[in-house]
Amino acid sequence: MRHALILLAHGSSDPHWRAPFERLAEALADRLATPLRLAYMELSEPSLETAVAELVEAGVERAEILPLFFAAGRHLRKDVPGQVAALGEAHPGLNLTLLPPVGEHPAFVEALAAVIAEQAGEAD
Repeated sequence: MRHALILLAHGSSDPHWRAPFERLAEALADRLATPLRLAYMELSEPSLETAVAELVEAGVERAEILPLFFAAGRHLRKDVPGQVAALGEAHPGLNLTLLPPVGEHPAFVEALAAVIAEQAGEAD
């Protein structure tokens, strides 16, 4: 079974806002063997729908969606699960799983704390 990972960001019409997400996706694509797509929930392309369609066309059977959000607010509790459900119906051969937001992962918290400590002049 082919597997892929979708990094999901909120989205913005401002290309400067999108640039860090695009750099992250490029850096990860060089490091990971798992096929990776960057997608946006709204206001930007590629949309989640576009990314999923590309994966289906590539023969992917299972994809996990990792939200690049600090926490699960309204979008991750309602909007994105609705999108994922609709995409599951549109592409029944693809098993989609929505993961918890990256901000809830303990390693993310530690990395962010290290950056903040460094900015405060208190890095080890």
